[in-house]
Amino acid sequence: MSQAYATEEQVAVAAVRRACHLTSSVFNKLVKNETLTKDDKSPVTVGDFAAQAVISSILHHAFPGDPIVGEEDAADLREPSGKEMKDRIIALANEALTAELGLGDNESWGIGPGQEKTDSELLDAIDRGNHEGGSVGRMWTIDPIDGTKGFLRGEQYAVCLSLIVDSKVQVGVIGCPNLPVDPAHPEKGTGCIFTAVRGQGAQQWTLSGANPTPLTIPKSTPESLNFLESVEAAHSSHSFNDRVSALLNITRPPTRMDSQAKYGCLARGDGGAYLRTPTGVGYKEKIWDHAPGQILVEEAGGIVTDSRGEPLNFGLGRTLGENYGVIAAGKDVHARMLEAVQKALAETKAKV
Repeated sequence: MSQAYATEEQVAVAAVRRACHLTSSVFNKLVKNETLTKDDKSPVTVGDFAAQAVISSILHHAFPGDPIVGEEDAADLREPSGKEMKDRIIALANEALTAELGLGDNESWGIGPGQEKTDSELLDAIDRGNHEGGSVGRMWTIDPIDGTKGFLRGEQYAVCLSLIVDSKVQVGVIGCPNLPVDPAHPEKGTGCIFTAVRGQGAQQWTLSGANPTPLTIPKSTPESLNFLESVEAAHSSHSFNDRVSALLNITRPPTRMDSQAKYGCLARGDGGAYLRTPTGVGYKEKIWDHAPGQILVEEAGGIVTDSRGEPLNFGLGRTLGENYGVIAAGKDVHARMLEAVQKALAETKAKV
């Protein structure tokens, strides 16, 4: 008897793998070779659109009835002024879709040599990500380049995909093209894919989709515990995290990186906990920013909640609703972290 969601996981890995190769190509061809002003995001925009087109196209071939919650829409690309960017996106997407079949690939998913798509088909694929979410039924979430600044710096970013069924994440896949396969052995190179299926555990694969390694979050000691947190203070309050660290007597400095690569690092034991605290009133986290990471950590033996200790709710639409932060940690650490976070929050309110 086949395991639940086996095909969904296989399709998701194939889609993320092709999108990872595409985004690496965009970095090598565009970011390295183009003079960028500080605010020029054109290469990352090209990568975002092309990766979403590839993933959405593959999902539509494999599961034509499934809606998609994605970050991008193609309205600007349909305008005459968007032709140059559109042509570049179409070329990159077709290059990724028509690459040779790899491990676990199936040409019925619209991939492989001779599977070029028209401009219209790929623009429609991008626009298929306009689903509004909800609490009932199946839906996929796509974050084609999570961690845009990390991507532009040539550091950590992630291609993220998840399947949510009736508000619960059932499949999560996170591709990290720049993440070391094994930090203790740099000679093993970079590039890995993390996968998790509800009730079936979490694994790390090579970018080729080979050599799956089961993941279990190791127990932390006060000496080994440190936080994984965002590079950008605008994304999560570093000063608040520092206060929580002090309350927990954590002495190791935080490990800072962009994107859901942090969830992958937590799942394999590179860091003891991931803490993301709100930096502004009214900001709402997008579901695609946390759905794959949540199931990955939980299937590796961890716990993911908001700062109230409540599970993240993926059935509210395209966001997680009112933002109460995210606490992800191993089961031996989470309760202590939650207590420290709530104490730090109480201190912050007392100062206001």
